[in-house]
Amino acid sequence: MKRRTFLAAGATGSVLLGTSVGSSLAAAADGDAGASPRAFKLKFAPHFGMFRHSAGGDLVDQLQFAADQGFRAWEDNEMKDRPVAMQERIAAAMGRLDIEMGVISALRGVWNAVNFAEGDDGARDAVLAAIRSIVPVAQRVNAKWLTVVPGLEHPKLPAPYQTASCIELLKRCCDILAPHDLVMVLEPLNRLTNHPGVFLHQSPQAYLLCRAVDHPSCKILFDVYHQQVTEGNLIANIDRCWNEIAYFQSADNPGRNEPGTGEINYKNVLQHIYDRGYRGIVGLEHGNSLPGVDGETAVIDAYRRVDPT
Repeated sequence: MKRRTFLAAGATGSVLLGTSVGSSLAAAADGDAGASPRAFKLKFAPHFGMFRHSAGGDLVDQLQFAADQGFRAWEDNEMKDRPVAMQERIAAAMGRLDIEMGVISALRGVWNAVNFAEGDDGARDAVLAAIRSIVPVAQRVNAKWLTVVPGLEHPKLPAPYQTASCIELLKRCCDILAPHDLVMVLEPLNRLTNHPGVFLHQSPQAYLLCRAVDHPSCKILFDVYHQQVTEGNLIANIDRCWNEIAYFQSADNPGRNEPGTGEINYKNVLQHIYDRGYRGIVGLEHGNSLPGVDGETAVIDAYRRVDPT
């Protein structure tokens, strides 16, 4: 990335100007306009395709580009479907680049059905089979966190019965994952814009499930975008769920793009979780608001602006 930095002294201190906000801040942090960008304080985790115009189509090249920009984590919903040789290649590159693996999807292909909320035996068996099959994938790519969406709501059962059924199946999933030190993170999804009919959609509901399951292999994935759409009151709900949250994801609303393109004050939200001691991963679960390289640069700059201070 080409950068040029001008230093102007003033009463209020130094001001940096450059070709982009992100590259300027990176040079300022390092004290050298030619230095590589500093690592983000939070472990922001992009995904494959987010920087394809800047890095090219090769997945390892995309990892290299992200590492060069200061990213220290990654996530991949499609990992389970990738050939074993590609999984191994990705894992080797991440080890070399010191990039931590974030979430991979545990129930890819089976989650979009009534299964946790009192599905039939076949649907519940499919969930357990998917949980068993994700274990070797997670081990191969050094993943600890597994995204679990507990299916669709039952159209006729009262909610308490569905909750009890979900708790029972989650406990059975924990029995499979615990011996391997793997953790499923339950993700509430919004019903209003993206996922009508999902069973789990509220953060208090996710908190209730995790407290009832009462197992270290069952925690919350708090997707800030989904919870803004569903309920708002983000910081208060984060605080109430805090002891059960193991992972965050980000996207602005409306639009589901990078911070700064919508209504969420990500600078305050991320500073809050950082001040509370969160040092885990924040997955970039969104698209780019602009096309091409300009859009990819905008994503990097956006996270420079909201990274905690």
